[in-house]
Amino acid sequence: MRGIRGAITVTEDEREAIWAAAREMMQEILARNGLSPEDIGAAIFTMTEDLTAAFPTAGVRELHGFDLVPLFDARQCAIEGSLKKCIRVLVLADTAKSQREIAHVYLKGAAALRPDIAAKKD
Repeated sequence: MRGIRGAITVTEDEREAIWAAAREMMQEILARNGLSPEDIGAAIFTMTEDLTAAFPTAGVRELHGFDLVPLFDARQCAIEGSLKKCIRVLVLADTAKSQREIAHVYLKGAAALRPDIAAKKD
């Protein structure tokens, strides 16, 4: 089992924006790591305190195959100067890939969190 990190930002605190961003991030994690929903043991999502319109897991739940995947929402710590309107995820997945082979996904404004990783496109 490996942990795969992801993050994405939204421009507005609206349900569909949050759902679309969460789906985009999850689909990118699956694609870059050659995974399917059945490979995922669980996914833990967090959002910054300025996002209150929806749970990101509700959007991911709309993706094919995610009806049985355990998904969990939580609040990120409110740290002064941290990135705003950000959704993050930790995916625990069964994979034969080594830690070096895992493709973490940082999209949109969240690329600033890990520019070393965001620049890598598999």
